[in-house]
Amino acid sequence: MAKKEISLLQLVLSLTLITLVAAVALAAVYIVTKVPIEQVQSAKKTDAIAKVLPHFEGTTTRIAMMPEEGKDSVILYMAYNDSELFGAAVETYTDKAFSGRFSIMVGFDKEGVITGTEILQANETPGLGDKIDKNKSDFSLQFVGKNPQNYSLIVKKDGGDVDAITAATISSRAFCDAVSRAYQTYLKAKEENHE
Repeated sequence: MAKKEISLLQLVLSLTLITLVAAVALAAVYIVTKVPIEQVQSAKKTDAIAKVLPHFEGTTTRIAMMPEEGKDSVILYMAYNDSELFGAAVETYTDKAFSGRFSIMVGFDKEGVITGTEILQANETPGLGDKIDKNKSDFSLQFVGKNPQNYSLIVKKDGGDVDAITAATISSRAFCDAVSRAYQTYLKAKEENHE
């Protein structure tokens, strides 16, 4: 009986040691990759700001605001040429996507006209919902040049102005939700900052 107890004890000690080595290895990988991942994400946001605010060469001020509807803050990069408002790049999100949450960057000029959109993170269904990305379809291009004040950010199926992606209405609705959240937050920021 004592021999079985020793074998069990050796097994438990061996598994504990293996678990500790694996935990240390995972922690080391996390530490080594954390900074490069943050740098890539930061560069992606900087690139997205440049794409959604074409012809902008001034400075930006970062503001985090809680939207009327939403669980997390929306990040606004208020864009100024000298001290005059040029517009804003708004990092927004939706939780209504088919695959959960996705985030996009939406550009607005000072009047609120949409100047561009860029996908920051999305996991929509390949070949269907992933067509929200302008590299995969023209869906997002229909928003450029539109002012949500007189362009309903709702899919046509629900009574709005947006042409949905065929067989991906949920992703289309989610994209509209994210753009609408960006627009409402931009208006609130302009009002609070007396722009």
